[in-house]
Amino acid sequence: MSRRMLALAAVSISSGLLAAAPVHAEDKLLNEVVSFNGAILFMDTRVPGLVIGAVRNGETAVFGFGETAPGSGKEPDGQTMMRIGSITKAFTGQVFAGLVSQGKVGFTDRLQDRLGWPVKVPEKGGQPIRLIDLATHTSGLPREVDRAASPTDDPFRSLTQEAYVKGLQSDPLLFTPGRGALYSNFAFDLLAAALAHAANKPYDVLLKEIVLDPAGLKDTVLALRDGDAARVMQGHNFDGKPMPNVRATPVMAGASSLYSTPNDILRWLAWHLDKSSAQGTELRLLDHAAYVPRDGLNPVSGLDDAGHMDAMGLGWIVLAPKGSRPLILQKAGGLQGIFSYTAFAPTRGVGVFVAINQFNVGAFTAMANLANGLIEQLAPR
Repeated sequence: MSRRMLALAAVSISSGLLAAAPVHAEDKLLNEVVSFNGAILFMDTRVPGLVIGAVRNGETAVFGFGETAPGSGKEPDGQTMMRIGSITKAFTGQVFAGLVSQGKVGFTDRLQDRLGWPVKVPEKGGQPIRLIDLATHTSGLPREVDRAASPTDDPFRSLTQEAYVKGLQSDPLLFTPGRGALYSNFAFDLLAAALAHAANKPYDVLLKEIVLDPAGLKDTVLALRDGDAARVMQGHNFDGKPMPNVRATPVMAGASSLYSTPNDILRWLAWHLDKSSAQGTELRLLDHAAYVPRDGLNPVSGLDDAGHMDAMGLGWIVLAPKGSRPLILQKAGGLQGIFSYTAFAPTRGVGVFVAINQFNVGAFTAMANLANGLIEQLAPR
């Protein structure tokens, strides 16, 4: 089907959605742009289900396409729960910023001094791993900890604190901390553990106090509660087969464990974009900053999937302004058959969230490009 035919079909679909669904925003342009682009993306990628939302100047619009599960007949919407995978890292970075603002940790604190585990944290080139290295993917740690195989129906079983301790004992560093950048789930799980130990509180309590409660998030959780399962979007593997919704282990809290809804993610983005609020101003300043420029890092790997990384923030990947596109902070996630992506322009008042329920690399690239393009359309430089 040609792009023109796709566009004509999208007009029909999005018009039907707007007529049948309640108005999502007083901002009619926001509704129009989000629904139209979501329809184009859904038809172009042919994934089983897709949900897309955006916030602009405090107003939100959310539209769903396809089904939350095969044969359910239920379109995803703002209340649909899903795994957001590595978008979790941006939440962990915000917890880090909150503890720094409270004076409980410092950016350059050594992991060795904050982790509280019975292990000697490795060093390389005379450089220790610092908390800021973990938060910016510059620690030198590999993407994943080396661990025993897990059964296919419980793939996270061997992701335990014991596995991480053994991983740290195995001389895992691939480069001197602070000298390069390599995407690392290992690093963010260690960061969450170190923050919890430093604050002398369970990590889920820190997350609630620093991030979830201030932004009014009620459906962002590390583990499903009673009644949540009925709202969960079914994920699918690369071959199209459904994937089990497997419970994460406690040590995964920093990198990938969170569930959320489009409504909650947009509330979170609205909190980040609320320049008028006196509450959380210092935290936002710390959390939106670029701490490590790409220039001078060697190597750089695993950070360009959703746009060329120009600098690293606290979990956020920073895309510098380019042409009419404003500065963007973004983070992608992928877990158990769900790809998700969120991005916002901190100086322009616009943020976007999109998720699909099938592992499909081409579809992921398309949705990330679309989200970045939506921000450019709604808030050009």
